[in-house]
Formats: sequence, structure tokens, C-alpha cells
Amino acid sequence: MRLLRIYGEAVALDHASPPPDGAPALRVLLPQILPALGVGVGGGLLFLGISYVSERLQHVLWSVLPDALGVDGYSALWIVSLLTATGVAVGLVVWKAPGHAGPDPATTGLGGAPLSPGTTPGLLLASALALAGGVSLGPENPIIATNVALAYWLGRKAAPAVPGAAWVALASAATIGALFGTPVAAALVISEALTGQPGPGSLWDRLFAPLVAAGAGAMTTQLLAEPSFALGLPPLADPGWGDLLAALAIASAAALFGLAACFVFPAVHAGFRRLRHPMLMLPAGGLVLGLLGALGGHLTLFKGLAEVKELTASLGSWSSGELAKLAVVKLVALLVASSCGFRGGRIFPAVFVGAAFGLFVQALVPETHPTVAISAAVLGVLLATTRQGWVSLFTAAVLVASPATLTLLCLASLPAWLLVTGRPQLELDEQGRPLR
Repeated sequence: MRLLRIYGEAVALDHASPPPDGAPALRVLLPQILPALGVGVGGGLLFLGISYVSERLQHVLWSVLPDALGVDGYSALWIVSLLTATGVAVGLVVWKAPGHAGPDPATTGLGGAPLSPGTTPGLLLASALALAGGVSLGPENPIIATNVALAYWLGRKAAPAVPGAAWVALASAATIGALFGTPVAAALVISEALTGQPGPGSLWDRLFAPLVAAGAGAMTTQLLAEPSFALGLPPLADPGWGDLLAALAIASAAALFGLAACFVFPAVHAGFRRLRHPMLMLPAGGLVLGLLGALGGHLTLFKGLAEVKELTASLGSWSSGELAKLAVVKLVALLVASSCGFRGGRIFPAVFVGAAFGLFVQALVPETHPTVAISAAVLGVLLATTRQGWVSLFTAAVLVASPATLTLLCLASLPAWLLVTGRPQLELDEQGRPLR
């Protein structure tokens, strides 16, 4: 047996023998293409399917139903009522579904040991309900976990000689490619996971099949949905020393802001765990999220990507106080949703937190370029909450779509990383202790 750590979780694998000495790499790599394409397309289709279902249900819950009842879909009463009802619905799924919709989401990150296939329907249903109901979580963790479980189960049946690590890596890469609409993010994450891990062949030999899967997943998403992360911010053509200093300061301040949630995460999680039953924890969490949503407004609901675009579309029209409230409410909502048992990921809500924090700084210091402020703040919050360096850097860069900003972000990541490394992150072990 050997262990391959993928996104911080240990996965037990059968020993994989290296190819015979002198065997051309072509003979090893070519047979990997078709399985990688199949996993990539399948992973992309599953992501699109869950996204479509949750978006249709969201439209019904937040537009059709309140219109039929003659109420404002974003009134405080509707927000509190609907999020509490979402907690009840997800609680029922977690309570009754086979496998209880997967492990405690506070103890899971991007990847992990493959779940049993029977657990995935409950996990997907719980995730779709949370996404539609306005919970401040994204789809990434449940979609990756489901794709990994299905690819691992089907792959081991179809090709038992192939190491389990291969199917885990393919499914993870495919889903990340589909989520971001590009294989670049998957290449960065997989290469980070492979750092220091023994294995035959060069790094690019080992990345070959995951990149095929990521490319297939990304193209599936691009062809069917045409996703775009760019926020349409003013381009930064010629960054200067002032921009560099702003990026360094904002990324570090945002990292500290995100770390605040990481430090209190174990206590909030323990508080909800004292309720013991999902039909108590999740409705209570839904009620708290509803109250936060009523306080922060509709922009602080949902996973946050569309809301970030709405926030930045009215650049300059928000006061510093309003932006500070949005950042704090969204961060607390992310903390509560991650603690009480809702199934979902933390990356997309953290992006909103970072964008609101960056705009807050820009409102305080108008001389700061908005592209620098937003990208650096997103970088800092993501570094603090995910501890995924490449994902944080890549996400911050694609949001602003400004090549000149990339140098600033690379430099800004260094002091921010010094602040967060070794500190608690927004993920716990099975005993409820923070990972570092």
C-alpha cells in the first residue's frame, strides 16, 4: 500500500508498478486518453446538471413562489422563512438519506477518500437544496466528492488493475476544470498535491491524464454554458510602486480578516454539534442564516459569484459602511453554513467576502485602483480560508482578467502566506480540531 495525499486527505491505494525500464512514455500515456476524456465529460455534465437543477429551483423559490403569494421575494420575512425551511429540508435529507449525505462538511475539503456511491444522491440533493435556498456555500466540494466516488467505483470495476489514485485524480481534475471553465486551475491544484509524492515518470507524465480530464470537463462547460469569471473591472495597464504597496497591504489585511473566521470556526461548529441531531442543527443554522440575510440583504445570499458581479457592476455607488457590512455578514454566513451541516464548498462565498473587503478598502482610499483592491483582497481571504495557494492566486487573477495584475498578486501572496501558514484554517479534523 502507498498513500497519496490529494487536497489534504489520505487515500489508500494499491501499489502501482512503474513501467518497465526503457518503455516509451507514449505507450503508457496514450491508453490514458479515453478514460480521461470519459471522466472529464461525465464530470462536466454532472456539474452542469446540478447547477441547472439548483438554478431552476432557486427561480421557483425566490421569484415564482413569492409572486404567487404576493410577497416581496427579498423581504426580511421571506428570507428568514425560506432559509429556515431550507434548513429543515436539508436536515431531513441528512437524517434519512443513505450515508447521511456524506461526512460532516466541516471536516472535508477539496477531495478526500472516495465515498460510497450510495451516499452521492443524498449529498447532491442536500447540496442542490442549499444552493437554491440561498445558503452561503458553493457547489465545489459536493460535486468533486460525487465525481470522485462515481469515477472510483466505476473505474475499479471496469479496470481493476488501474490504481485508485488515477480515478481520484481524474475526477478531481475534471470537476475543477468544469467549475472554472479552464484546465489551468486543475493543473495547478494537482501539481501542488503531487509535490513531494513519489511516483514513476516526470511531473508532466503524471499530469497528462488529469489535464486531459480537466480539459474535457472545461470544454464541456464552455460549450454548454459559456461561464465567465471576469468582473469587467477597469484594466490595470501600467502598475506602479503605489499599486504594489496597495496589493501587499490589502492582501495581508484581507488574510487577517479571513483568519478571524478560522479561529472561531471550532467554537461555532462545537456549538451546533451540541444540538446533536440534523433536524435541530440545520434548521437552527437556517434560521441564523435567514437573520443574517435579512440584515445584509440579498447580495449576501447564495454562493456569491453572481452577487460579486452585481456588486462590482455598481462600482463607486457603495459607501464604506455598506461594503463593510456586506463583507462581515457574508463571512459570518459562510462560517455558520460551514458549521451547522449544510453541504457545500467555501471558495465561491469567500470570493464575495474578498471582493466586498477590497471595495471597502477602495472606498476608504479612493486612490487605490479597484482591480488591485479586489484581486488582492480575494487572494488574501482565499489564502486564509482554503490554504490552497495556487487556487487562491488563480481565482484572484481570473476575476480581474488583467495580466499586469498577476505580478502584483504573486508578490502580494508572500506576506499574506506568512500570516496564514501554520494558523487554523476553515476545516476541522474528525475530533473538531482545526487543521493547520
